[in-house]
Order: sequence, then C-alpha cells, then structure tokens
Amino acid sequence: MPINTKDIHNMEDLFAHQLQSIYYAEKEIHKAMPKMAAKMSDASLRAAVEGHLKETDAQIKRLEQVFKHLGKPPQAVACPTIDGMLKAAGDVLHNLTDKHVLDAAMIAADQAVEHYEITCYGTLIAWARQLGRQPIVDLLEQTLQEEKAMDKKLTSMAESKINRLAA
Repeated sequence: MPINTKDIHNMEDLFAHQLQSIYYAEKEIHKAMPKMAAKMSDASLRAAVEGHLKETDAQIKRLEQVFKHLGKPPQAVACPTIDGMLKAAGDVLHNLTDKHVLDAAMIAADQAVEHYEITCYGTLIAWARQLGRQPIVDLLEQTLQEEKAMDKKLTSMAESKINRLAA
C-alpha cells in the first residue's frame, strides 16, 4: 500500500508509518531468507545468512516493542521497495545456474536489502530522537548495528572469496 499522505499530519504519524513499513519489510525478509540460504553453495555464506535470520527474529520482536512504546498494536503496511528487491532476488535464484555466480549475486541482493534497512533504521532513529523517544532510539540502534555488521560481513566474504570464484 503506498503512503497515504492524508493520514500523516505530523512527525508522530510519519514515524508510525515508517515503522509499519519496516515491520512489513522485516517480516517479508524473514520469509525470503531461508529460500535464499538454501540456494547458496558457499557454506560460510549460507551460515552467515542463516545466522542473520535469527537476528531478524530479534529485530521483529524489537519492532513490536517499539509499537508497544507508542501504545499501538504491531501493524504492517506494504513496502513496495522491499517487495521489488525480494522479487529481483527470487529471479536471480531461478535464473542463474552457475553456483559461484549465484552466490555473488545473492550477496549483491542481500546487501541491497541491508542498505535499505540501514537507511530506514537511520531515519527512524533520527525521528525518534527528534520526538524525544530515547527508549525507542535504544531499541532501533541495536538493530541498526546488526544490519551494519551483516553488511560488512557480506562485503568481506565477497571480496575475500565469493567474487573471485564467480569471476
């Protein structure tokens, strides 16, 4: 569902909408990650993605805590950006046959998702600070750090091994 600006009247409303959007995104990512991991040929890459799946569980729970801080039930609104990224990743899974090239492409797809999440969490943190919601900032900061760590891990794997094997 695209953003309905009629429902956004202030920063609190904008924050809530962005929160609902990233909640949707995390849940969709959580559904897609096992399929992605299952297709990866590199064991360390697969293990990293499977480990991040557990982090994603915790991130979803943290988002639910944020909703609780706001006095709202957890609610998701469609995020066309993440839907497009996950569709593109799915296309890669079905169309590439070279296992090393597939691993390199999956890192690229995963990093696109990580960068989107980093952007969303950074924005939510800035807005929560502006709104004086420090407990929410603390929850979101933890997730932001996990997303940045995963991005660095994927970069390291790509540069040290995966891209060389795919070349």
